[in-house]
Amino acid sequence: MYSGASIRHTTGKPLILDQAHEKIRTALARAGETPCAQWSWGIVATDEMIGLIALRRRTPVMGTLSYILREDTWGNGYATEAARHVVDFAFTTAGLDRLEAMHHPANPASGRVLAKAGFTRTGTSDRCAEDGTAVPYQVYALQSLVPRGQG
Repeated sequence: MYSGASIRHTTGKPLILDQAHEKIRTALARAGETPCAQWSWGIVATDEMIGLIALRRRTPVMGTLSYILREDTWGNGYATEAARHVVDFAFTTAGLDRLEAMHHPANPASGRVLAKAGFTRTGTSDRCAEDGTAVPYQVYALQSLVPRGQG
């Protein structure tokens, strides 16, 4: 997943096997923290892991969503379905009120995933590229329809 076109428009780098194992160990360790600051799930299709999706708590009531899919599985709705599940989890189980996400401007498909999951584009945020230039990432947000304490 963390190779080729899948990371072209992310801040991630290609991972060798040992690095991938360490990423998994770190995610498992963070899952046991109280309060939990990060949740990570595998995206599975036809009994094969094809991607990852994560929810990170940034404040007590706000989190960020990120995901990555293997290039050969793009365009099948897997990221959208996973994002919808994580949004539901964030607003019910995790108790968050707001989610944010962003994507590289050259990756409009990721913006379509976010829109289908209920997010609204709110603007841009400059991220520094490896060459030092600023890249205007597209920023999205989603507010819970049920205010805290009323669900």
